[in-house]
Amino acid sequence: MSGRVSITITDGIADVKLIRPDKRNALDAEMFLAIAAAGERLKDEPGVRVVVLSGDGPSFCAGLDLSSMAQIGAPKESNGAADGSPGAMEHGRITHLAQQICWVWQELPVPVIAAVHGHALGGGIQLALGADIRIAHPDTKMSVREVYWGIVPDMTGTFVLSKLVRPDVARELTFTARVFDGREAFDLGLVSRLSESPYDDAMSMAREIAGRSPGAVQGAKELFNRLYHDGAGEQFAAERAAIAAQIGTPNQAEAVAAGLEHRAPNFVDA
Repeated sequence: MSGRVSITITDGIADVKLIRPDKRNALDAEMFLAIAAAGERLKDEPGVRVVVLSGDGPSFCAGLDLSSMAQIGAPKESNGAADGSPGAMEHGRITHLAQQICWVWQELPVPVIAAVHGHALGGGIQLALGADIRIAHPDTKMSVREVYWGIVPDMTGTFVLSKLVRPDVARELTFTARVFDGREAFDLGLVSRLSESPYDDAMSMAREIAGRSPGAVQGAKELFNRLYHDGAGEQFAAERAAIAAQIGTPNQAEAVAAGLEHRAPNFVDA
């Protein structure tokens, strides 16, 4: 397994940890590949009954690595499809790589619990929303951050938000890109449970689930997924089209430049 992600399996629990703590587990090319690979491995890992997904260090995941922001704001022709590119598609999937690191947890036959603390911004919150259950610290800073950078949520975020909160709430969080805490996330329905020790409580819940009949638990997840996943492929394709229409435009480049320079942006109306 890549140095970006560790997997430890004990008593039916797969403890999956993002391990880039010095960067608040921000998503770079290696992290994208490592998270997707971790999910793929666990699809067929014998003896796994439940997964706990967490982040090492001060944060769960602070979103896209800031060093990548200049790249997504660059002209379209400079953006390649090298290994680890978030937009890379694999034959037969309904997702590109950035979407897959979130959606792969839905493809697992076993429940996935996200233990969220510190920051879950942009891609980080979408990664957390890919889990079946989320336990978060009350002070966690969360944001559907993409519009701040002149793009749209394209990591399954629009699909999952529409399943968890009212349409007006999903739109407000997305349009404003504001930062909110775990308490508000719980009140809105984005978080399943608040905890002063999210990882410990996630592991406790995982032990409880691992003690249930594995066939019954997996059958229940499959039944919920039949309802939850309807229309996913179409929405993911629409996300990819929407972000492709923004990347490299003058306004998107200006959003990135203003964000990195900590100044007010100067946009031009369409």
